Amino acid sequence: MRKSTLPFALAAVAAATAAVADDSPLKDLLGATDVAVFGDSPYGVDAPYGGATTDTTQLAATPAFISFVNADPSVSLVLHVGDIHSGKQNCTLAYDQNIYNLWTAFSHPLIYVPGDNEWSDCHKKGEGGGAYDAKLGTIVYDTNPDNSLTDYAGGDPLANLTLVRQIFFSNPGQALAQRKFVLSQAVAYDRRHPSDAKFAENVIWEQSRVLFVTLNIPGGSNNDQDIWYGTPALTAAQIQEIAERTDADIRWLDLAFELAKITRAKGVVIQSQADMWDPEKGPAHQLGFEGVFGFTDSNYGFVQGVHDPKRDIVGELAKQVGLFHGTVLMFNGDSHVFRSENPLQQNSTCVVDPGSGLDAVPCSNDDWLQHPNVYPNVSKFHRVVVHGSTPPLEYLKLTIDPRANAAPSAYAIGPFSWRRVIQH
Repeated sequence: MRKSTLPFALAAVAAATAAVADDSPLKDLLGATDVAVFGDSPYGVDAPYGGATTDTTQLAATPAFISFVNADPSVSLVLHVGDIHSGKQNCTLAYDQNIYNLWTAFSHPLIYVPGDNEWSDCHKKGEGGGAYDAKLGTIVYDTNPDNSLTDYAGGDPLANLTLVRQIFFSNPGQALAQRKFVLSQAVAYDRRHPSDAKFAENVIWEQSRVLFVTLNIPGGSNNDQDIWYGTPALTAAQIQEIAERTDADIRWLDLAFELAKITRAKGVVIQSQADMWDPEKGPAHQLGFEGVFGFTDSNYGFVQGVHDPKRDIVGELAKQVGLFHGTVLMFNGDSHVFRSENPLQQNSTCVVDPGSGLDAVPCSNDDWLQHPNVYPNVSKFHRVVVHGSTPPLEYLKLTIDPRANAAPSAYAIGPFSWRRVIQH
């Protein structure tokens, strides 16, 4: 893995700025905070050509869900872990704009990280994109009866990520819904890597003596393992996208931990979309390009100049957590079903939703086995898969108390505790 740490000087400058700015994204707020975390919503199904019935149930329920979150007097911040629609819905400008408009009704700042369904999977036929026709040697796009393209830009992932940025991140450094300043990678990027300025969605802020960081790590297509449009090989554009985003994420993660050390944060909260330990996909699929390019544990990280993104990121995460004095909590969506565990430690306490409401049962597998065990066992880490995609809509209520030091469990660790809240 390449060394990708941002210069210490940049972290020092950001921390110094925070010390003098009353409305700084790194201003240290000492009191306890409650945060509403949700994702993989609103899900539905498109049927534009008279097939199965279009399902907009969750979309229609979203205004009431927003009011439900707003009615919680203790919540002061909202996090969305990605996927603003399902993998059976089209990627369109109108839909993305509609979600943005709905979110303006939140009475608290909202921090959103993009998921795969709204950009990296838009090329897929099931989302209205296209498919590669080997006989024709070209991409055949899903089109409306009038031959207009169903998906924005024919489902091109890069164009759809640009669209998401234009709608949801048009003011880098400012949260959605309500005024809140955050530190964006679009501004605080390493000048030696100018392409990092693209990543306005990667942000950092501090609250209740905890540093928050978002990372654009899309799941579903396994962080770009699925070749765009199913073409015979990765295009130069996809190879470049994988490399730039993975390196930018690692540099941003490194900066977050530098800042956490400087500000003496009690903990770090990481917000991303991909479930990097999804047991259903198995180790070979989950580790990026292994099944496609023949990676082995001895050469992980690069094959013919191509990243193995999740393995790179998990390795950097494990290293940074091991060097950090505080507690690290990670939220992701992608797998849809509530799961709570430490996948960086073998045989950690783990519970999962069995599909029967709020009750959780012990996990039947150990996600520690889902990545190469070259990573050491790392304590002081916990991750939660946020439940989503199925009605009724719900959020995870995270309480941060910088004075607390809870023993690791399925619902608490260090300054953090959480519980699921289902819309009535």
